[in-house]
Amino acid sequence: MLHDPAPIRRVVLARYPEKFIMKTYLRVAAAAMFATAILAAPLALAQQNKITIGLAAANLDADFFNQIKQSVEANGNKKGIKIITVDAKGDSATQLNQINELLAQKIDALIYIPAGATAAGVPVRAAKAAGVPVVAVDRNAPDAPGDTFIATDSVSAARALGEYVIKTTEGKGAVAIIQGQLGTTPELDRDKGFNEALANAPDMKVVAKQGSKAWHQDEGFAIAQAMLKRDPAITVFFGRADALALGAARAVKTASLDHKVMIVGFDGDIAGLKAVKSGVLAATMTQQTQLMGRMSLDAALDLIAGKKLPPVQLQPAALTTKENVDRYLAEHP
Repeated sequence: MLHDPAPIRRVVLARYPEKFIMKTYLRVAAAAMFATAILAAPLALAQQNKITIGLAAANLDADFFNQIKQSVEANGNKKGIKIITVDAKGDSATQLNQINELLAQKIDALIYIPAGATAAGVPVRAAKAAGVPVVAVDRNAPDAPGDTFIATDSVSAARALGEYVIKTTEGKGAVAIIQGQLGTTPELDRDKGFNEALANAPDMKVVAKQGSKAWHQDEGFAIAQAMLKRDPAITVFFGRADALALGAARAVKTASLDHKVMIVGFDGDIAGLKAVKSGVLAATMTQQTQLMGRMSLDAALDLIAGKKLPPVQLQPAALTTKENVDRYLAEHP
């Protein structure tokens, strides 16, 4: 049974003046507000001190770089880390400006995929001058390497691909190579590995070799088309990226040759994997892009924490043919 509070109120007011009650109320309210502020302080501090990592991507039009981006951002979201991603669209000057802007935003670490070989070390030196650790991915500037470098072991992978080509062709043929950006880490390493394999096949001759500017499919088509006009007897095309290999496949199709041409790529892009499944490409080397993204983020966090990491962290790639392509289409490593 509820009682009328009015009599109780009259007794309280009679015994304690209204001013006293008001002062007491204000003291209690102030104490409550102070306690709330104390409890909220760690959260506010955590939000203010939230780790921010810059991801400077070379060209997100390429599936390879886009998969790394997706992995970094997804895992950053899980860990409560702010990721600021910028896309150089393949232009080194644009990338330098973007990284300067990231540094101005006081990022805690930089994940850096150089847009090209030209001046690739400049952003690294700028970051280090600002006290920002650098994780280099896929490409490493020889004059200013990152604090750690995460990439595919392209020498070993290209050697394995070359050995597959030799085995499939019985060590005979005229090889045309469409290179990536000259001077970049992956191009240099893939050249080295593939040459090591061909050294064991004296009847396989490289009859054409040309670099591309941005690893694009249209470049692969134009370069392969010109090569076939000069030497229609080409029997093998190695596109140093799946996009270049797919361009070569289009050129072969339009050339109406009287013999079969084996075409292989590198990267394990979704389009490249589908081309392997359909038989357009004989093989590719599938890189572990999702793993590289996770590793890059973890490496950035370790560097922020002051941990020392190996200067180079290379990962294997998988020779991918029609026999095993489905597993990589189902779940990219």
